[in-house]
Amino acid sequence: MPAPRTDLCFHALGDGVRRTILDRLSAGELSAGAIAEGFDISWPAVSRHLRLLKEARLVEERREGRQRIYALNRGTLQQTVGHWVALFDARWADNLRSLKDHVERSQPPRGRP
Repeated sequence: MPAPRTDLCFHALGDGVRRTILDRLSAGELSAGAIAEGFDISWPAVSRHLRLLKEARLVEERREGRQRIYALNRGTLQQTVGHWVALFDARWADNLRSLKDHVERSQPPRGRP
């Protein structure tokens, strides 16, 4: 069963607006106002998206005067999403090795008609 933190991360990643926010933050830190620019949604909606990303620990927030500055938390992405993808990669590699072994055992020996 997936850990609650993993579930929260994937829930956060399940929304296109939140993925766009993460994509924007991949280029560097941004203020909340800069993040909200370009979205055709209300400021409270953007704020809710940022709060969920913060709860999932996908972004970090710091205050600079009256502004809130957000940064991508690459560690959480690697620990949750990266780890989950690595598990699938390992399973696929094992499955491909098993298939290769099966095919090789099914082949008649070479050199014999």
